[in-house]
Amino acid sequence: MQVILLEKVVNLGKMGEQVNVRPGYARNFLFPQGKASTATAANVKLFEARRAELEANAKLAMDAAALRKDALIALGVVRVKAPSGDGGKLFGSVGGADIANALTGAGVKVEKREVRLPEGNIRHAGEFTVVIHLHTDLNVEINLVVEAE
Repeated sequence: MQVILLEKVVNLGKMGEQVNVRPGYARNFLFPQGKASTATAANVKLFEARRAELEANAKLAMDAAALRKDALIALGVVRVKAPSGDGGKLFGSVGGADIANALTGAGVKVEKREVRLPEGNIRHAGEFTVVIHLHTDLNVEINLVVEAE
């Protein structure tokens, strides 16, 4: 299915590109999220008419993400306390929601889906580097200390 992208989509293309995608991906993800529309002649003309507006919205989103990045860097080290047993092994784990809550409590609004933990949840106390995905083009690494209670 041929679609025109209304914003940058990771591993797919930039705004304004016409790409081929599977119909289910377009129908279930791209269209409901407002990331693409079908690449008909009428929609291409509509996109070209709205291009300046869409680019301005993308720039605003990037600027807001840059401000959040600066705020996250200013935090320095973020601390999360978790119950643990002997040797620093946690009784549960520290996941994306726990990290997002700690960051939001520290003054920077972060959602659970923005926290990237490639090795899975943290299951022992210590220092970790966590990536926060703020925008399609912007990630920031934060230092996280998991403290045993």
